[in-house]
Amino acid sequence: MTPWVPALAAVAAGAIAAVSGFGIGSLLTPILLLSFAARDAVALVSVPHAVASAVRLGKLWPDVHWPTFRQFGVASAFGGLAGALLQARLGGTALTIVLGLLLVLAGSGELARRRLPLPQTPLWRLFGGVSSGFFGGLVGNQGGLRSAALLGFRLAPRELVATATASAVTVDVARLPVYLYTAGPVLASHVPLIAATSTGVVAGTFVGVPVLRRVPENTYRQMIGLLLVVLGAALIVMAM
Repeated sequence: MTPWVPALAAVAAGAIAAVSGFGIGSLLTPILLLSFAARDAVALVSVPHAVASAVRLGKLWPDVHWPTFRQFGVASAFGGLAGALLQARLGGTALTIVLGLLLVLAGSGELARRRLPLPQTPLWRLFGGVSSGFFGGLVGNQGGLRSAALLGFRLAPRELVATATASAVTVDVARLPVYLYTAGPVLASHVPLIAATSTGVVAGTFVGVPVLRRVPENTYRQMIGLLLVVLGAALIVMAM
């Protein structure tokens, strides 16, 4: 695969993630799956994902909602790692379809303005973090479920993206050394591809963050709802 194709997709993925808090893995992984085995594609995407998440967190650091991150975010990271470790045993087509349907329902609720606010308590943040992270880890797509869950905590748009990004960085810090160890030769043999996609997601991040500042909250929630519906539908189609 020539680097410019995923690099262009990486720009779009970085911009979408800067506005929504998810999208890099959702867009880049299917493209790399055209040329790589699933395990190698996930490892290759993990590097630009970590780079973009770090850059995005640096730009949105003042907006992180720390009470939610300390409870939901950290729990989401641990749940995501647990789900990823159990993916080979528990993951499957049926689960991916169910979670795709859940994303479609969550997004449809936002589009219909019939969202379900969650109680603002530590217990609910911990539960939401662990469950969204765990099931997201099982299907290999944590970002969409994480943002869908965070929509229930009444965070402002920049708070939601910043908190989701801080959670993503926590996961990246934990999983990237594992990929470097288990897929080191694959990563080393595709440095141009990694460099191109990393450059693309950073460029997209710088495009998307200013957009995030300008989007009204009602419009933002509708936009996230639409993205969740699209992501959920894509997961269902890919699983089938």
